[in-house]
Amino acid sequence: MRPPVSLLAAALVWTQCAGALAAEYRASSYVFGTLARITVLDTDLGRAQRVTAGVFREFDRMHRDLHAWQPGELTTLNEAIARGEKDIATTAEIAGLIQGATRLSQRSADLFNPAIGKLVALWSFHRDQPGGPLPDPAEIARVVEAHPRMADLAVRGRTVRSSNPAVRLDFGGYAKGYALDRAAAILRDSGIANALVDVGGNILALGKHGATPWRIGLEYPRAASGPPELLGTLELADGEAVGTSGDYRRYYIVAGKRYAHIVDPRSGYPATGIRSVTVVVPPRPGAGALSDAASKPLFIAGPLGWREAADSLGITQALLVDDEGQLQVTPELARRLQGRGVEARKERGQVR
Repeated sequence: MRPPVSLLAAALVWTQCAGALAAEYRASSYVFGTLARITVLDTDLGRAQRVTAGVFREFDRMHRDLHAWQPGELTTLNEAIARGEKDIATTAEIAGLIQGATRLSQRSADLFNPAIGKLVALWSFHRDQPGGPLPDPAEIARVVEAHPRMADLAVRGRTVRSSNPAVRLDFGGYAKGYALDRAAAILRDSGIANALVDVGGNILALGKHGATPWRIGLEYPRAASGPPELLGTLELADGEAVGTSGDYRRYYIVAGKRYAHIVDPRSGYPATGIRSVTVVVPPRPGAGALSDAASKPLFIAGPLGWREAADSLGITQALLVDDEGQLQVTPELARRLQGRGVEARKERGQVR
């Protein structure tokens, strides 16, 4: 993750909302190693600007405290675990993240595993620009054999104990979704009922876009050259979250082979066979965090195991694009997708 950057851009348009002229305020910032965008629809432009700026300040704070490699609260915890210390004091936030991530890890049979930060580092995905040389297979094997997992951690209040010094926490597959939930809480507590928060393609909707629901597009991954291909559009309910994991943004190629950032904790190697997975989580507490975390086990489980992984996490709406460009989609999500993208692929026999 790159250091946080303050507000990059802001825009303003006006729209009719519940009989009043509302300001649609848009702003963006680079944080968590990706671009975050917030759109607020509110009749009070000043409030929209102030609250959005406050959300980005919170994102910057989270970036510092939850960064797995640069100095911060999480790095301090990781270093203490590596030294074999016991009863390590940490923040209430990190303690809560560990507890939430542990529950999801257990439900996913450890396919979602933020404890494998050492593997992430070996594959150089902790760098701004990941790339070769490829890690030593013996080093990969040593980490895999040490079997770091979230169940190695015990949390009591703000104190953490690890039974495995190989654990190195990296919340990169969880923090963006957690950020969605934090943004939603700040916006709602400040009186803003209608907004769309997008953190690197992880999206959460609040309220509506005027008289209609917020609508997003699902992009076909690794499309041929030219404009992006749209699979379809999706209308989001108040509090609904969408998470996508793919091999087409954060990756590198060595000797013609693609290595993407989602590492299979069972093998220690980047998962293959999938271009992208998108999951939709209905309104519920922690919807953003679940949408971010749940896409990883489905991605790792692959074309043959993703439905079972989805069931274990209670995910009923998901779409997968395999390495051949074929689509697999759950019936519930297939019914909601609008547009000709998916329909055209159905006609060509490319959807299951």
